[in-house]
Amino acid sequence: MNYIIDKNYLRTYYKPRMNFKNLTILFVVLALTSCKSKLNVTYFQDLENITSGQIASNNANYEAKIVPDDQLVIQVSGMDPAAVAMFNLPAVSFQKTGETNVASTPVLQTYLVNSQGDIEFPVLGKIHVEGMTRTQLSDYLKEKISAYAKNPLVNVKINNFKISVLGEVNSPGTKYISNERITILDAIGMSGDLGLYANRDNILVIRDNNGQKEFNRVDITSSDIMNSPYYYLQQNDVIYVEPNKAKQKNSRLSGKDQYNISIISTIVSVTSVIASLGIALLVK
Repeated sequence: MNYIIDKNYLRTYYKPRMNFKNLTILFVVLALTSCKSKLNVTYFQDLENITSGQIASNNANYEAKIVPDDQLVIQVSGMDPAAVAMFNLPAVSFQKTGETNVASTPVLQTYLVNSQGDIEFPVLGKIHVEGMTRTQLSDYLKEKISAYAKNPLVNVKINNFKISVLGEVNSPGTKYISNERITILDAIGMSGDLGLYANRDNILVIRDNNGQKEFNRVDITSSDIMNSPYYYLQQNDVIYVEPNKAKQKNSRLSGKDQYNISIISTIVSVTSVIASLGIALLVK
């Protein structure tokens, strides 16, 4: 039996066949992504059942505590500047590494809390400050300095307060804080918010407590986080936001999936080339 081959028919039939490779890859990708579970991205999901003002936070009076390696700026003032001058470290100018010029603007010196939790304060000598809040240290210094100057004012600030945010956030890294009252929500906001694949109900907070590491998980999909002792962050806290199950699954399978796609793509490419040569010969 003889067959008559219509060239136009072959060209029409062959055209979609040329896109078979792309269609195959697209199908595989869609099959993989369709397995993802619905992402849970809403914060404070129980607020609909809570009326305004119903959340009473136990952290209203929270204040960070001083820990070793803190750099404290302590300024003492009073009605008689001469009487309190001896309690203030002089401002100094310094030269940065690699620079030849000394900084023209003097900066305040800081008190470094040593590993034992102590600082050396002018006139008063060694003071154990670890575990104190800024307010407690300020009140303590006022009491001691009152023996030398009338009605002194003492301002204490932690100069190197920092936290670290890692994992599924848009801008991970170490964040330096200008004040010591920062919540986990503030930290997330400073990190550009959580990523789409972040696990919002199991965020890990790592805290250094008297030389021991504490680990606690918090759930920001619930308003109960506002009563958590980890809602307000402390110096050197580390927040790790893990990926949700969908991304973990895709991550585990990604290598295998990419290999399979590569094999399928190679087979389709070879088949396409052979088919092209065959059809080209038939058309001639």
